Amino acid sequence: MKRKLNSEDLHAAVWGGAILGGGGGGFIESGMRNARLALEVGTPELWSVDEFGDDAYTATVAMVGAPAAPHPHVRPAMLLRVLELLQGALPAGRPLVALHTNENGAETTVNGWFQAAITGLPVIDLACNGRAHPTSQMGALGLHAESGYLSVQGYAGGDDSRYVEGVVSGRLDKTSAMVRRASVEAGGLVAVARNPVSVGYAKQHGAPGAISHAIVLGRQYLAGGLEAVADFLGGRVVAEGTVVEYGCEQQEGLDLGVVRLDDADGTMLRFINEYMLLDQDGQRVASFPDLLMTFNEAGEPIVSAHVRKGMRIRVLLAPAARLLLSRTMFMPELYRPLEASLGESFAPGAREPAIA
Repeated sequence: MKRKLNSEDLHAAVWGGAILGGGGGGFIESGMRNARLALEVGTPELWSVDEFGDDAYTATVAMVGAPAAPHPHVRPAMLLRVLELLQGALPAGRPLVALHTNENGAETTVNGWFQAAITGLPVIDLACNGRAHPTSQMGALGLHAESGYLSVQGYAGGDDSRYVEGVVSGRLDKTSAMVRRASVEAGGLVAVARNPVSVGYAKQHGAPGAISHAIVLGRQYLAGGLEAVADFLGGRVVAEGTVVEYGCEQQEGLDLGVVRLDDADGTMLRFINEYMLLDQDGQRVASFPDLLMTFNEAGEPIVSAHVRKGMRIRVLLAPAARLLLSRTMFMPELYRPLEASLGESFAPGAREPAIA
């Protein structure tokens, strides 16, 4: 199915994406601004995966960095520049025919809309993962496990005093680390176009239908608030209270921190961009890739980087089995850097995702 994206889709995609961001995935204000710009300059189209041949070439468009970094700066022109850098590095005769996002989030769900509006390339109704995640390799469709795969990544970001751009190729772990480092040099954020693959590969290893899923969730939220979201995702509100402790620091281009509430259960959330762990009464209640999301007193989703001490918040928990997840969420090796940062083991066992 092919359809033109409109302003109603915009609002639903950003709000639904914000919830599926699970504490990360970018900011609502930026997502709205980017999507509005896309609709102002053209008409981006969303195509389902069955509109393409399996051999057609697509690439991931993403933002890499720490949401709470002090000087993030990515202009619209940089979104086009990274696409230009990537296309210039592709083999002759293998042009990109479409774009897809790395994940669902307030900003990331609408990744590619601006580029699609300008270039005429469609956005595929697919994400590398149907929820937000903290590392580039989690949004790389399991390519790190594909023998001989050569990652190509174009990146750009930063204001005039910090601007960096480039294209790198090589092993996925090495190129991802270089781009993450570039985001630090740029002030906290870079736009990226990366990892060209066939649509057939993306369909098999990613999360087809992820953009439509975010739009439907957003419509549920706009119609019925947090309660409608919990019902749609088979989740529940597991905590409500005032934030008595909040800490956040940047480590290797990621936000690492903790949120503690004053509720009777002693609720504690730990995050690396996204919420990773939920403990109550000193016991583990949930862990990534379960979806944990905070909501403010007005009932609006609030990302981990915007939580502050003294805020009153509610915490939503939705089980991983009700999300559209890619296979990377069940690759224990991709959790090792996160576990090292938190000093906790929480990787799920290697298995295929259960998709509702």
